Amino acid sequence: MTTAEQIRAWRGPALFTYGFRPFFLGGAAWAALAMALWIGMLSGSLALPTAFDPVSWHAHEFLFGYLGAVLAGFLTTAVPNWTGRLLIVGRPLAALFALWVAGRVAVAMSAVLTPALAAGVDLAFPVVFAMAIGREIVAGRNWRNLGVLALLSTFILANALFHWEAAQGEYAAEGYGLRLGLAAALMMVALIGGRIVPSFTRNWLARRGEARLPAAPMQRYDRLALGALLCALVLWVALPKGWPTAALLALAGTLHLVRLWRWLGVLTLAEPLVWVLHAAYAFLPLGALAEAVGAVAPGVMGTGGQHLWMAGAVGLMTLAVMTRATLGHTGQALTAGPGTVAVYLALIVAVLARLAAGVLPGVAMPLYHLAGAAWIGAFAGYAILYGPLLLHASPGKRR
Repeated sequence: MTTAEQIRAWRGPALFTYGFRPFFLGGAAWAALAMALWIGMLSGSLALPTAFDPVSWHAHEFLFGYLGAVLAGFLTTAVPNWTGRLLIVGRPLAALFALWVAGRVAVAMSAVLTPALAAGVDLAFPVVFAMAIGREIVAGRNWRNLGVLALLSTFILANALFHWEAAQGEYAAEGYGLRLGLAAALMMVALIGGRIVPSFTRNWLARRGEARLPAAPMQRYDRLALGALLCALVLWVALPKGWPTAALLALAGTLHLVRLWRWLGVLTLAEPLVWVLHAAYAFLPLGALAEAVGAVAPGVMGTGGQHLWMAGAVGLMTLAVMTRATLGHTGQALTAGPGTVAVYLALIVAVLARLAAGVLPGVAMPLYHLAGAAWIGAFAGYAILYGPLLLHASPGKRR
């Protein structure tokens, strides 16, 4: 059957007609719920039966839990467009989503499971997902996206390493697994974002008749910037402190600031659906520069650089892609309404408040509270605003 025939043949919930529907909604709901649980754990009012220490659980469930879901939603929707082959629909999609949910339960209850069983349940989802994506890329001879598959495989390896470090009694939140997983995520932001940000910007500016247009994606300068970032992240994963790491991170951060400037984001302020992509990408070089400072002066930034990367570059970019993809694939106008703008601003506030908490210890506690509340507001806001579009096949009102 064709893709359209396969979707029409499905008689179950509309939620399982496209990959973005269950994984974007589930990922956003989990991002909000996991933050609420994390706040409860910090206050001492809640204790999960997890074998991870609280900070490691928090880091794992954002990086590998939330981001894993968003990657699945994005790639199960994008890969059919890349390859021209059928997408995952209906029961297979529901089963894949169930594997992701099982992983969240297994990690949360890992204290009552063996480390191998908890890791096996958690890793089942990304392994099965990567195999399905890899099959489609190879069968469709879509060789230009093998890099995405390589980064996804690295991301899975990082998750396995995170579980291994935690099982050894190590502080996994500062281990190799977390850094490797974050590095893979950042390279995905740089690679995929480097395609969609200038392309969407060019399309929007051209429709407005703007004479100035952003540099075309993936030119020689882009390859230089990507190479510098890859080298910097490899060294950061292996040796996060020291002058060589700081120098490479500073170079990569500077190159990517210039890359972002070449995309003319300043001309897009009239459309939040476009400028948010530029704002999200900006956190990648800013995080690199902050990590460069932290590599030689750890007491200055604390974990500020990593939060700029994780909550800013990864968190805001995924939220931007989720809102745009949901609107586009449900027949809505590609423009952001007041609710969507509020969601974007809430997440930016969360990122900046968390950064400020690390460098202003005297007022850290209220800033932590602000960051947590704004984070929950951003992702719960997405789930509330976009949930009706994701749950139902018929188009809804503009969000």
